[in-house]
Amino acid sequence: MQPKNPKRMIKTGLISGILAAICCFTPVLVLLLSALGLAALTGYLDYVLLPVMAISLGLIVYAWRMKSG
Repeated sequence: MQPKNPKRMIKTGLISGILAAICCFTPVLVLLLSALGLAALTGYLDYVLLPVMAISLGLIVYAWRMKSG
């Protein structure tokens, strides 16, 4: 089953990758969680955000190959 719109998949992968990178490399998410009283969860952010970045990169590569081939 092939996707109908590989351009949309590339955009989705780029947006999710950028958002995950912003949350990983800046303290935005840490500040937000501490403001909400959930600062204890900041130790587990890498277990969620790094796989999201990897999946986003995989989605971009997959859609790019579908688009070009």
